Amino acid sequence: MIDSDKQKMPAKEVKTAVALRYPEWADAPFITASAQGLAAQKLVTFAAEHNIPVVENQSLAQVLSLQRIGTYVPEETWQVVAKIFAFVIEMQNENE
Repeated sequence: MIDSDKQKMPAKEVKTAVALRYPEWADAPFITASAQGLAAQKLVTFAAEHNIPVVENQSLAQVLSLQRIGTYVPEETWQVVAKIFAFVIEMQNENE
């Protein structure tokens, strides 16, 4: 999940949130959810309640929110998205 605010989102309003998935069979990560305003806050809350990592990157969230759900992330975002997935994997490995 990528959102427009900090990793822990207590009272701060989330303006844009985008969820990503990158299964082994996929050619690239793809967008599984996208929301604005209150719906974005609910998406971030859902992620937190289900231990889904949340990473802040407002610029990326805004770019990805323009894409359709179910589409691969644009190639021009691959480098940033790869860093996010590497960060998430590193966090998960540290918690094991």
